[in-house]
Amino acid sequence: MTTADLLGKLLQVVMGLAIFAAVVGLLIFFIDKAPKKGRDYWQLAGFLAPAMLFLAIGLVYPAIRTSVLAFQDASGAWSLDNFIWTFTQPAAIRTLINTIIWVLFVPTIATAIGLAYAVFIDRSRGEKYYKVVLFMPIAISFVGAGVIWRFVYEYRSGDREQIGLLNAIVVAFGGEPVQWLQTDPINTFLLIVVMIWIQTGFAMVLLSAAIKGVPTEQIEAAQLDGTNAWQRFMNVTVPGIRGALVVVVTTISIATLKVFDIVRTMTAGNFNTSVIANEMYTQAFRASEIGRGSALALILFVLVLPIVIYNVNVLRKQREIR
Repeated sequence: MTTADLLGKLLQVVMGLAIFAAVVGLLIFFIDKAPKKGRDYWQLAGFLAPAMLFLAIGLVYPAIRTSVLAFQDASGAWSLDNFIWTFTQPAAIRTLINTIIWVLFVPTIATAIGLAYAVFIDRSRGEKYYKVVLFMPIAISFVGAGVIWRFVYEYRSGDREQIGLLNAIVVAFGGEPVQWLQTDPINTFLLIVVMIWIQTGFAMVLLSAAIKGVPTEQIEAAQLDGTNAWQRFMNVTVPGIRGALVVVVTTISIATLKVFDIVRTMTAGNFNTSVIANEMYTQAFRASEIGRGSALALILFVLVLPIVIYNVNVLRKQREIR
């Protein structure tokens, strides 16, 4: 890129900023000159307008455009071929099955481990340090976690030294190294382990805070009634943290449905490990099948929507009770 091109780009940026400043200035001017009675409405519109504009450009229009493309073939004619391909091709069906497996295992196991950990360390000495240990993975990006765990599953052929932790353990016990990420179907579950490792800390923090909100009087009353620890947990603690459990499970479920980085970093969706988000990217940007990618995006939206609606309804009911 030449100096003239750089100057041209810089001039475009400056002009764009100047136009934006002029529009904001005009909005402020008209709001200030508006009658006092209607000034509040103008101020509200002035503050919301830029956000609504960006929302329409960055979210609403792409969503509508994606929905339209999902029902069009390569020539632009209306067709259901993209959805027929999704539910008939073996590779696409395997992608849907993998996504279902992810959603069944990740939220369940991550929430269960996080809840058990939160209960065991509750009010213990050094509780905050125990929390830090489990919470640390959530501070790592999905790409970073994928790189870390790819080294854990690393395989080297021949007599070369195994640098992957899992294969090093196998070799140390006299076994043969395994190509973990290339072995179907165990590779899908090994990728799921990475997501559980990341999300367990999130579940633990939220559930630990919810457990501390359970009234001590209820626990003491149950203890006086002669209940054991398991009965107190199931009949007092769990009902008291039901709202937090719903939030944790639904949030992790949505994150799992949208998982992309881990699969893309570790296997790129090869060896029958692809999920909807990864296949959407592959079809739209690698295979240049925009319609198929849009159809997968629409399916992903349909899968996420009921979880969001359920979460909102539960939170609304809890708010009404309070």
